[in-house]
Amino acid sequence: MPPIDAPGPGNAAADSRWRAQVELTIPFHDLDPLDIVWHGNYVRYFEHARTALFQQLDYDVPAMRESGYVWPVIELNIRYARPLRYMQRIVVSAWIVEWENRLKVRYEIHDHATGARLTRGHTIQVAVVRASGEMCYVCPPVLLQKLGVFA
Repeated sequence: MPPIDAPGPGNAAADSRWRAQVELTIPFHDLDPLDIVWHGNYVRYFEHARTALFQQLDYDVPAMRESGYVWPVIELNIRYARPLRYMQRIVVSAWIVEWENRLKVRYEIHDHATGARLTRGHTIQVAVVRASGEMCYVCPPVLLQKLGVFA
């Protein structure tokens, strides 16, 4: 498996807690009529890796709710390089690359056997105060604490 690189603002490359990988096998029900994975299912694969990432940080959905914040995805980008196929084993990686004013998570999907990169993308999430629905323009202290970053 190729190394995970996390360049850019809010560089998380040095902290392995900010990266996660999951292995998946493509099920039949994810295919489209062309016998490749329907494009919308890639988002679900990203979500599996992002969930593993936030579980590593002890800041998964229940902890977010308890902290008084929710983190909706406000932007999604996917670059499809090669199709995914039935019973293919894949490795989906997620890592945090920005955290100051928003949360940016990058993703890559690689073939388990060859290591070839098949897909890449990112999501952007913002903190929203759960009680009021008000969007925050900087990440709240609880996220900085979970990341081990202090202002």
